[in-house]
Amino acid sequence: MTRSLERASYRTTFAVLLLGTSAYALLQSLVTPVLPTIQHDLHSSQSTVTWVLTAYLLSASIFTPILGRVGDMRGKERMLVVTLGALALGSVLAGLAGNIGLLIVARAIQGIGGAVIPLSFGIIRDEFPPGKVPSGVGILAAMTAVGGGAGIVLAGPIVSHLDYHWLFWIPLVPTLVAMVCAQVFVPESPVRTPGRISWPGAVLLSGWLVALLLGVSEAPVWGWGSPRVLGLLGSALVIGVAWAAVELRSGEPLVDMTMMRVPAVWTNNLVAFLFGMGMYAVMAFLPEFLQTPHSTGYGFGASIVQSGLFLLPLTVMMFLFGLFAGRIAAAIGSKTAVIIGSGASCGAYLVLAFAHAHAWELYLASTLLGVGLGLAFSAMSNLIVQAVPPSQTGVASGMNANIRTIGGAVGAGIMSSIVTSRLLADGFPAGSRYTAGFAFLAGTAVVATVAAVFIPKATSTQADADREPHLRNAELALLAGGTIAES
Repeated sequence: MTRSLERASYRTTFAVLLLGTSAYALLQSLVTPVLPTIQHDLHSSQSTVTWVLTAYLLSASIFTPILGRVGDMRGKERMLVVTLGALALGSVLAGLAGNIGLLIVARAIQGIGGAVIPLSFGIIRDEFPPGKVPSGVGILAAMTAVGGGAGIVLAGPIVSHLDYHWLFWIPLVPTLVAMVCAQVFVPESPVRTPGRISWPGAVLLSGWLVALLLGVSEAPVWGWGSPRVLGLLGSALVIGVAWAAVELRSGEPLVDMTMMRVPAVWTNNLVAFLFGMGMYAVMAFLPEFLQTPHSTGYGFGASIVQSGLFLLPLTVMMFLFGLFAGRIAAAIGSKTAVIIGSGASCGAYLVLAFAHAHAWELYLASTLLGVGLGLAFSAMSNLIVQAVPPSQTGVASGMNANIRTIGGAVGAGIMSSIVTSRLLADGFPAGSRYTAGFAFLAGTAVVATVAAVFIPKATSTQADADREPHLRNAELALLAGGTIAES
């Protein structure tokens, strides 16, 4: 059967991928500013309601690399439909949830949608003309960050005019549209990696991720030196070592550890971890800082809507720099873009730490952070895709996104411990604690800048040169504007 129309129209494929990725990215952050509202409406405790975020992070961390690998083996388009279906199911359950337990379960199901990122990157590499891959990956990567900022901006108006259940009903619409369009318009990838899932590797991967993220998430409440936190972090280390050993010995590993040792891969993963620490922490705590009453001496007394507007420049700049990611990479190189992005992010955190008395200073920091995240995320994703063969695009980009999520959990946990270490009489954190927290994030950006210097310059992989003849012919035909028949 021919699929000439779908394969030739890579722009249609990209529109579908962009829609699905945007829906997932929105669901990452929409609930963050309204956790107190959810806690009140569902008669929950503060420690319990944080699981609305923790369950999402845990699920995404586990399923992102696993489904990325399944997509490389069984077909990326097929797994994209499954992933969007899980995201839609979780949104329906969350929209119907009348108690905190069901909402947490629904968020865990939504976390499966994290696999939309590596699957989409893989489809772009398989289906786009070579010259369009950098810009496609860059825009899609930027949208994952843009969605995070947009979620915080949109949460206030949605809750003010409707209620928090609509935080799930509204993203459900683009998710369902993307799922149907993926089935109809996105062609199945001709690039497959025969093999089986390494289930021991999958179980061990899940084990150390759960132990690590649970320990880090609960550390601000239980205490970093508590036996439970130390036990979880120790278990994560032991299970992680066992996982690496199993993957090294496996003939069909879930994650190829040889690939993870490629300089362009591990350096990008390190930078992604550090950027994740900053992005998740600032998006979680900057709205709290802004909503703190004037009586504390540092807060702005902003509403949920007003605090979201402070993050609007961040969202806009991330979108613009993601939109022109391909041209920027061609002009200055992806590595240079990561270095500049790291520097801009460091500047943003320094402004937040030491110059946050006036609104214009907050807008400046938001703008700088948008530039930094937009440049770095787009460039890092391109560097990862260029560093591995097509058969490993899904799992490599999945692990990169996963490591960013892990960094986010670690960063948010550390930031929470710093900010809440000294409370005022009215229960709000002391202003000096926010200064210390944002200064810590500036330090992570400095380390990210240094790490980015060691990223190898992007080169075309030998795997690209050795692609299957039918795929090379497909790329040539796309460039020529022709149509391709796939039997």
